[in-house]
Amino acid sequence: MLSINQKKYINSLQQKKFRAQHGTFLVEGEKMVEELIQSGFEIEFVFVVKGNRVKGFEAIEINEKEMKSISALSTPSNFLAVAKQKKQQADLSKSNFVLVLDNVKDPGNLGTIIRTADWFGIHAIVCSNECVDVYNPKVVQATMGSIFRANVTYVNLLEFFQQNNAIPVYGAMLEGENIYEKPIQDKKAFLLMGSESFGISKELTPFITNNVMIPKFGGAESLNVAVATGVLCSMYRQQFPKDFY
Repeated sequence: MLSINQKKYINSLQQKKFRAQHGTFLVEGEKMVEELIQSGFEIEFVFVVKGNRVKGFEAIEINEKEMKSISALSTPSNFLAVAKQKKQQADLSKSNFVLVLDNVKDPGNLGTIIRTADWFGIHAIVCSNECVDVYNPKVVQATMGSIFRANVTYVNLLEFFQQNNAIPVYGAMLEGENIYEKPIQDKKAFLLMGSESFGISKELTPFITNNVMIPKFGGAESLNVAVATGVLCSMYRQQFPKDFY
């Protein structure tokens, strides 16, 4: 059974300020909850609609109406969990290729970038403080479980690049060099991706050592930032296929 206090608490986690206050976030869906249980994340609650079970954690059974009242999804699943956020730090000594995201606001884009990076074995992602919260329910859902393997940190990017100015920075720019003709040459590097609307912030462009561009062959006006990130991650892996991290 779902208590009134539990309902209020879980509903509050759809807002960033309450996620930050409690240090927790929502996980929904059978596969996602199963991956959460197998991850190193601490779990507060797991709720399941009556008749369902999860392995490895004692779940609280509720009815469909109660699940609908706490779900952030338009079509609720039969599984919902509340987990503790992890305090991540950007440990560059353990990562060769690091994604750096500047002002990426769309939850679906950030979630897809995390999922795509996980596919290519790239687990270090550094976000500007203006990026959407990684624990936003829509971001979590879009990662399809990859959030449990990603190391996502939020920093002041100006200070970050000033402190790490010895590492090459590949910036995705419309006026950059054709990535197919001049691929990524540095095993240890940053890949800087700009916002969906405005691209890379002007204050960060002085730190870019290599402007790169995905050439256009058709009539589309632009590439989605998540798609562009996937293409560039693939190009990196083509150059360095044996370097897992």
